[in-house]
Amino acid sequence: MKYSIIIPVFNRPDEVDELLESLCQQTVKDFEVLIVEDGSQHDCKAVIGKYTDRLDIKYFIKANSGPGQSRNYGAERAQGDYLIILDSDVVLPDDYLQAVNQELAQNPTAAFGGPDASHPSFTPVQKAISYSMTSFFTTGGIRGGKAKLDKFYPRSFNMGIRRDVYQKLGGFSKMRFGEDIDFSYRIVEAGYQPRLFQEAWVWHKRRTDFRKFFRQVYNSGIARINLEKRHPGTLKIVHLLPTLFTIGVIGLILLFVGGLMISSFGSVQVKPQGQLLCQMALLPLALYALIIFIDSSIKNRDLYVGLLSIPAAFVQLMGYGLGFIESWWKRCVRGQDEFQAFEKSFYK
Repeated sequence: MKYSIIIPVFNRPDEVDELLESLCQQTVKDFEVLIVEDGSQHDCKAVIGKYTDRLDIKYFIKANSGPGQSRNYGAERAQGDYLIILDSDVVLPDDYLQAVNQELAQNPTAAFGGPDASHPSFTPVQKAISYSMTSFFTTGGIRGGKAKLDKFYPRSFNMGIRRDVYQKLGGFSKMRFGEDIDFSYRIVEAGYQPRLFQEAWVWHKRRTDFRKFFRQVYNSGIARINLEKRHPGTLKIVHLLPTLFTIGVIGLILLFVGGLMISSFGSVQVKPQGQLLCQMALLPLALYALIIFIDSSIKNRDLYVGLLSIPAAFVQLMGYGLGFIESWWKRCVRGQDEFQAFEKSFYK
């Protein structure tokens, strides 16, 4: 058997249904599917039952331990030459495995990954969130699936690795967030060169509302400091930009409040200065929002998605930035270790 597709699941039966349906449509059939239920309260047992006669599918239920350990659980029971790790909130185009096959035939590799995209059926919020995670004006395009001069580090929503390499490296660590990047770093540090399979892309729903999205990117900011502690030298300037953006926005808000107070309570002579401060504070924020609106509206061909992309961009950047600041304070200033600093968040 060539591929073992491993999918950890936590309270997402509807998403698993869509993913499994897309697996049924694959033009390449040489694969098994391993669903690992990670302590869910709303399991997908009934959903799995719909596909037992259509897919070579195995279903496991275990106590909650996080996505990384659930992937390891599935990998230990996999039979394929390659392990393909997918998030439960992705959907595959029909030729996904065919694209993987072609890439491996042309240039074999020990590890690989593919980009993601927004599906036309996604809600406007999902499209706005997808834009904010891949746009040059938010993430610098580092998650947009383009070839980079730097090394490529696969992410767990769409990652493949030879089973023997997975076993040699011990799979994912006990990190609850950032564990996929940690694993990719260890793959590269072991001497392997993961490749980007540009045509092996997936539709990725990500989060469905801004509150959940904020928590996701906040955790990503926390994970970045933890990753730097585990892999010194991996923190790049681009990882600092959301934090600088966050500090800048907070500074502009304080400037606006100060100007508003001067305009409201100051003397007649200083009120014009207060109004000028308010304008100076609002101008860069308005300009950035306008850029996001225009760029997203053009890319998505939808003005409403463009409008929603403005709060999505601010949530993405400031959520990450605030998480980064918290992690920096706890790990670098207070000197707490990874488990001590975030036991309640990641290691319960």
